[in-house]
Amino acid sequence: MRTSSLSMRLGLTVSLMGAGLVLLLATLAYLALTHELEKLARKGLESKMEQIQHSLAQGLDAHAIRARPHSLMDLVIGHDNFYLTIVGTAPDETVLLSIGAKPQEPLLRGFSPRETLGYLNWADSNGNGVLSASSLMRLAGGERVRVLLSLDRRDDQALLSAYLRATVIALPMLLILIGMGAWWLVQRGLAPLKQFSHVAAKVTTQDLTHRLSVGNLPQELGELAQGFNVMLDRLDAGVQQLSQFSDDLAHELRAPLTNLMGKAQVTLSRQRPPEEYKAVLESNTEELERLGRIVSDMLFLAQVSHPAARASFIAVSLADEAHRVMELFALSAEDKQLTLTLNGDAQVQGDRLMIQRALSNLLSNAIRHTPAGSPISLLVEACGDTVSVSVSNPGQGIEVQHLPHLFERFYRVDSSRARTEGGTGLGLAIVRSIMTLHQGQAEVRSLPGGFTLFRLVFPG
Repeated sequence: MRTSSLSMRLGLTVSLMGAGLVLLLATLAYLALTHELEKLARKGLESKMEQIQHSLAQGLDAHAIRARPHSLMDLVIGHDNFYLTIVGTAPDETVLLSIGAKPQEPLLRGFSPRETLGYLNWADSNGNGVLSASSLMRLAGGERVRVLLSLDRRDDQALLSAYLRATVIALPMLLILIGMGAWWLVQRGLAPLKQFSHVAAKVTTQDLTHRLSVGNLPQELGELAQGFNVMLDRLDAGVQQLSQFSDDLAHELRAPLTNLMGKAQVTLSRQRPPEEYKAVLESNTEELERLGRIVSDMLFLAQVSHPAARASFIAVSLADEAHRVMELFALSAEDKQLTLTLNGDAQVQGDRLMIQRALSNLLSNAIRHTPAGSPISLLVEACGDTVSVSVSNPGQGIEVQHLPHLFERFYRVDSSRARTEGGTGLGLAIVRSIMTLHQGQAEVRSLPGGFTLFRLVFPG
């Protein structure tokens, strides 16, 4: 069953891993103990068989084994778990000596004699484990006999059984301790996450000032907290920008709406000649056109700010688009006797219409602020891993304190003059949004009384 608690899930996972590890270690310990007991048993049998071989070689023959078995009995008697049988190699396989109560005759048929020492594990009628060793040994007279030595391993089985009982008794307690330790460690490890929930609970659209302290957090959580703080910074900046934009928009719309309402109320206050009504309607139409441009620019800004707008990017020639924009403003430039020149060419990945819109806004501003009879230069150039197109013109220039704010929405260096000329205050903000969408940037340099240069920088 899945649980919604992260600490519980981690605790259960650690507990299960710990339980599996304990079971694995207990199994390995049991196998190692079994192997070592088997090794010791075989070593004990091998040592006894060497002693028996030595005794048989000291002048004993088949008759002496029956008549004087004392030297062989001394090797086995006193060891309740050893059983010795010596059999002749004649066809009848006469039993020459048998010491101990363990019946070994069944082994004589299933345990074939050989020169090297052989081992056999079996169980007696009571189910007790027995390890037997068998070998052909040569007597002093050259006669060979078959020696069968068995070791009762009840003590080894008792030791293994005791180990299993102790493990079964201790294992549940050990697993409980592992579970409690895992829960405590998980709770301690996840304690810093509570700081995230506390800060998240305090964050609202009215208050985005809360931040996480990253000084005492582990490295992984520190990186997460840093990312969380960066996210809050972006949200705070976005909310403040939206709030500022709403305030600026309300301010920009209030003036034309107030003018429209005031003119309509004054005109309707008394009967007037048709010429006055016509003049008021013409003036109101101009204000409505300006409101329409503001709304259109706002919709365009919303479109440009959407990441999906990048899907339509293609290879665009900046010189071709600049040439098209120059043709659109040819009459306006001719009215002021301005000379438009274009140099250079390069291609970028982008939206052709948006690039035209950005160049149109820059060229429109340049024509508006360039003295009559002056040149306006457009330059396309590639430099390193960037491509840029710039629009430069002579004129009054822009004071240095205004340069950082030129691309802000509704920002005007000369507010009264901009409204008279029909500007919405969104032209350069649109340029910056277009360049942000193209992962580039918009730059401006200006000297009062000198040249003003706007440059659009695209990634190469």
